[in-house]
Amino acid sequence: MAATIKDIAKKTGLGLATISSYLNGGNVREKNRIKIEAAIEELHFEVNEVARGLKTNKTKIIGIIIPELNNIFCAEIITEVEDQLRSQGYATMICDCRTDERREEEAVEFLLHRRVDGLIIMPSGRQGKYLNRFTKAGKPVVVIDRKLDGVDCDSVLVDNEGAARDAVGRLLKAGHRKIGMIAGPKDIYTAQERYRGYCLALKEAGIEPEARFAAWGDYTIEGGASAMKELVTRNPDMTAIFVSNYEMTMGAIIEINELGIRIPDELSFIGFDNVEFAKASIPKLSIVTQPTEEIARHVAALMLKRLEESGDTDGHQAVKLKTSFVEGKSV
Repeated sequence: MAATIKDIAKKTGLGLATISSYLNGGNVREKNRIKIEAAIEELHFEVNEVARGLKTNKTKIIGIIIPELNNIFCAEIITEVEDQLRSQGYATMICDCRTDERREEEAVEFLLHRRVDGLIIMPSGRQGKYLNRFTKAGKPVVVIDRKLDGVDCDSVLVDNEGAARDAVGRLLKAGHRKIGMIAGPKDIYTAQERYRGYCLALKEAGIEPEARFAAWGDYTIEGGASAMKELVTRNPDMTAIFVSNYEMTMGAIIEINELGIRIPDELSFIGFDNVEFAKASIPKLSIVTQPTEEIARHVAALMLKRLEESGDTDGHQAVKLKTSFVEGKSV
């Protein structure tokens, strides 16, 4: 039979309140700590996390919802977030919603019923009112890479507008005027911000953005390839392209190779994210890079801060981080 807290009390001669305080992370006298830890080892005592969770209403589990598990950007962030949370005694429960808002809503319900202590989410769309069930229950929510209408929570994102503005500015400085862009889904915050940055850069150079030079993809490799083919077919005068997402960058490069277009001789190219892919391409790609580790650290820190405050959402924060640029030979 498994050892209980009463067995530890009998072994150490200490009161149940003292032992319970130790097991729940409270302060106990040093000599009592030594006694308790020795008894735990001798009795092979294991904390019943389920029972403790029911008693304290804390499961020490954080729910995480992401649009695609095989998305490099998502994976890098979530891996670091998980490490940060684990170091503070929290486990994670990860749900992949396949970029489907219905699945996402179901995942929110699933995690709420599993009594997770908080939720970290990279939403598939702009609407997230179903997240209010978490905040109304006093559970903290941290949103990654998005701004959501009608949801009062913390968020961590990058300066998407500035990133696109800088990338297109580099193409303009290189002498290009017919610059295309592969943007993301029109209803996604990051896609809107990057497209806005593209338009601002052109306008600052005295160029009025033309709809024919923009293709709206879907943040997938296939979507990037399709958008690239569409732009090349529609715009034989296009001399440069900015692709605003990692998966679409891969797809665009695949399509460029299929079409036999030479970079940068016939088309200058700036992509988004993944230094390894940029280095592996011939020629090496110039790309915008997002600070995934820094994003993850801020996400974990915000979640832990809220958990310490017992889910208090007053004065929620919106952290905006800067991107970097890796210079290749594709411009």
